[in-house]
Amino acid sequence: MFQNYKFTVAERFLRYVQVDTQSDPENTAFPSSEKQKDLSKILVDELRQIGLADAQMDENGYVYASIASNTDKKVPVICFCSHVDTAPDCSGTNVKPIVHRHFSGDDIVLPDDKTQIIRVKDYPYLKEHIGKDIITASGLTLLGADDKSGLAIIVDMANFLLQHPEIKHGDIKILFTPDEETGRGTEKVDLKKVGADFGYTLDGGECGTFEDETFSADATKITVNGVIAHPGYAKGKLINAVKIAGEILNVLPKGEFSPETTDKREGFVHPVRVSGIAEKAIIDFIVRDFTTDNLAKHEQRLQKIAEEVAAKYTGVTIDFETKEQYRNMKDILVQYPQVAEFAKIAYEKSDLILRNEPIRGGTDGSRLSYMGLPCPNIFTGMQAIHSKHEWIGICDMEKAVEVLVHLTQVWEEKS
Repeated sequence: MFQNYKFTVAERFLRYVQVDTQSDPENTAFPSSEKQKDLSKILVDELRQIGLADAQMDENGYVYASIASNTDKKVPVICFCSHVDTAPDCSGTNVKPIVHRHFSGDDIVLPDDKTQIIRVKDYPYLKEHIGKDIITASGLTLLGADDKSGLAIIVDMANFLLQHPEIKHGDIKILFTPDEETGRGTEKVDLKKVGADFGYTLDGGECGTFEDETFSADATKITVNGVIAHPGYAKGKLINAVKIAGEILNVLPKGEFSPETTDKREGFVHPVRVSGIAEKAIIDFIVRDFTTDNLAKHEQRLQKIAEEVAAKYTGVTIDFETKEQYRNMKDILVQYPQVAEFAKIAYEKSDLILRNEPIRGGTDGSRLSYMGLPCPNIFTGMQAIHSKHEWIGICDMEKAVEVLVHLTQVWEEKS
């Protein structure tokens, strides 16, 4: 049914990535950067142009839209979700996307910074795209495939369904969120307005992958309270909190317990930010594990390390705070096996073999699942995300559109 369809996903993607939507984890406002709304407005306009008259953006930057059912069956309402923001880790300003037609298989030297080379040996998935079209940035910024590819895929799916009313489906909801990259993507979402029974995020990697398990995640803050004195008269009195923070970081385990030394199903503790002055210094950590109960064990170990360092210095104290970020969505999704089963059928209808993999990270789907919207993750094709080497294959995005169309059919057929 896709033989005569002209996919719009690539041209939409190329437009979206040129809009700067980088989120700001230091800003407590919501959204954390107003510029995210610039893309949300464009998305509303495009959804209305293809026929979704109810498309709207609320005051927080969320985009809501719906495709009405065209079947007499009672079908569960399905939501497709992606996020508009890009990661704070790498600049998203003045992104210049480049389409590499019929990729040769050679390493790619990015033109605006020739030291940035996308090497095939570093990204072997490139070999599967030889002869196909891929998109990169120019070397100075990330690309933004995370998650503007998801946005483009969902809009193209809607475009296809509206052009092919013969394809039977139930009510479909569309949700685009801000601030996923700061961990706050569902903070102000209105699930009553969404009105869905089940959901799927479009925020995954290689074509054919499907993810229904994420890390469980906490944020931990260690505050070091030093002993302050005038530096000119500090002998025997001053104990510098910044130095104590550095010592805590230095005694963290070198061969395990960290993201750079773990993989697969191993958890970690990761310092992400250090700030402070001689009197008080703060170290922010993220704590991750697939087994939720292990988070407390990691945090107890971290606290013990910090307290043992502080105990060597008279007058130095440690404050230890932990905040829940998200939990492993697998614990919810196992209660609704049809969500994954129907996805598998849709992959097969798209000539793909579903590869179920855990995410060493999180998605909006993690929080949505615990908020009452069970929500695994579907591939988009994005690679080398959060970096200047980010790239994506156009064929992967088009295949994801096919999967979504088939998925809407499967839910209708099985109802």
